[in-house]
Amino acid sequence: MHEDARHCRTAWPCYRRRMRTLSRKDWILLVLVTLFWGINWPIMKIGVAEFPPLTFRALCMAGGLPAIWLAARLGGIPLRVSRPQMALIARLSVPNMMIWHFLVILGIKMLSSGRAAILGYTMPVWAVLSGLLFFGERVTPRAWLGVGCALAGALLLLSSEFAALSGQPLGSALVLAAAAGWGYGTAALKKSSIDLPAISLTFWMLALTTLAMTAAALLFERSAWRWPNVVEWEAIAFNAVIVFGFAHVVWFQLARTLAPVASSLSVMMIPVVGVFSGAWMLGETPHWQDYAAMLLIIAAMSTVLLKPRAGAARE
Repeated sequence: MHEDARHCRTAWPCYRRRMRTLSRKDWILLVLVTLFWGINWPIMKIGVAEFPPLTFRALCMAGGLPAIWLAARLGGIPLRVSRPQMALIARLSVPNMMIWHFLVILGIKMLSSGRAAILGYTMPVWAVLSGLLFFGERVTPRAWLGVGCALAGALLLLSSEFAALSGQPLGSALVLAAAAGWGYGTAALKKSSIDLPAISLTFWMLALTTLAMTAAALLFERSAWRWPNVVEWEAIAFNAVIVFGFAHVVWFQLARTLAPVASSLSVMMIPVVGVFSGAWMLGETPHWQDYAAMLLIIAAMSTVLLKPRAGAARE
């Protein structure tokens, strides 16, 4: 995730159009996207339980590329980019996709899916901090409150991982690092001069990341390669067709007219869905630390994503 939501809302002039009221069909699609991205956390956990994680992610991405290409073709959106644009896309894909996908798929193998979802969606707060540290953006008191809430939630989960005999603090650190990379990438993308439709930019970012993930899998996991079993193929197919093919493409379409509050609430609900779908699908038992951290992260995201009414009107 997760990551195309912020592209479509903020990065390119061609997507800055007047918002309209979402239709009933639009709301149904938005709910489906939120559910699919949320339940994908336990599905990824299932997929990498006994299968090489980098290879799993490379297969998912390779399967999703044709669906995004077809959606762009049917929508009449050009995918051709110039050499300077490709160089900038390559630089932006490192934090936005390569770091995110590489570290998350390793981290989720060590954590419960719900805990990984909570930590992964600290991203909006990392984006605020990256804007302050690297791009000189002003951080409001409201945003500082969100930073404090996110930090408290992350520390709560980290402390419980260290306290548990079977805890995996390295997994938590990997997912937090992935969220920080994604947050930096979001801030860098916002400041970049690239002017491409979201679906075109994401197609090329995903293509480059697929190549990088395949190379990493070849380098680190070749000795563990085997043919996926039925359950693993189902997880790969869900990611390729539903997550990359359906959810990403639908989000591209909705993002042109999506109200900021609607998109923000969708993002905030994803870790909630991740926690409860992990409990349902995998029998994971959330502890009080998970519930407390989830509330803190939702509070943090609300301070960053939900703008005051007056501010929203000015935007």
